[in-house]
Amino acid sequence: MDDDVAAKAAAARELLAERDGALVAFSGGVDSSVVAALARDALGDDAVACTAKSETLPAEELDDATRVADDIGIDHAIVEFSELDDPNFVANDDDRCYHCRTMRLSRMYEAATERGIGTVCDGTNASDPGEGHRPGLQAVEELDVVSPLLRAGITKAEVRQIADHYGLDVADKPSMACLSSRIPTGLEVTEERLTRIEKAERLLRTWGFSQFRVRDHDGLARIEVGADELESALNADFVAAARDHMLDLGFDHVTLDLQGYETGSVSPANDAEEADGEGEKAVNRDGDPVVEDVFARDYPTS
Repeated sequence: MDDDVAAKAAAARELLAERDGALVAFSGGVDSSVVAALARDALGDDAVACTAKSETLPAEELDDATRVADDIGIDHAIVEFSELDDPNFVANDDDRCYHCRTMRLSRMYEAATERGIGTVCDGTNASDPGEGHRPGLQAVEELDVVSPLLRAGITKAEVRQIADHYGLDVADKPSMACLSSRIPTGLEVTEERLTRIEKAERLLRTWGFSQFRVRDHDGLARIEVGADELESALNADFVAAARDHMLDLGFDHVTLDLQGYETGSVSPANDAEEADGEGEKAVNRDGDPVVEDVFARDYPTS
């Protein structure tokens, strides 16, 4: 990494070193992984990475977080809670991410207190505040969570440089918002919907896609993949497997979005909300179609 980024990383590390200990809200993504690595350097065994296990976290992401924490060499704690216990979260309004982040970070503070740690850190970086509608950041501020990357002025691109410096294989890992971000705003978040989204995305992961989402529009599965992977998604074998698999999961229709993956494609006013989640006004399947079903459409042969 260049000298400017190295200086910023040193500043973040020094900020952490001033603490008696720190518990890092740890998803296993690149941002929280860099904070965990810096905290381990600064505080040694007084640093803990903590992952919250809930219905909105894919099982594969929990496994990945455990592996990355082991690579960093930091103590890894797993706590459990359920966002579905909060009716405000279930209602899935524009502030869903605020309710989620408040619950998640409050659980982190409980875990920190149990360990005699007074500081909770997160992976908010200097690029996050300018990325549109981000109610989750309000919870970070209200709960006085320490954001070392933000305080040191470290941008998302610079986070990836630091991750590469530490040899973390998540340096190039795509952002992964929680599963509730696949459900349009106004449509209730339910365990049934979260489960079928997780299982649907597992198929895409199994087929080797790296940047993808399965949006659940009240029974209509809208598949998004990265532009460079769109050709693979048009493969006839994948089309058949995706359709059959997702219908078996309980979806009524299966579509492929030809525009490809786009952060915040179900967000209010198209605001990007990758770290905290995404949402958009729901369109009921009994009304106007949300997305044309490209698998069902008849195309001319000549």
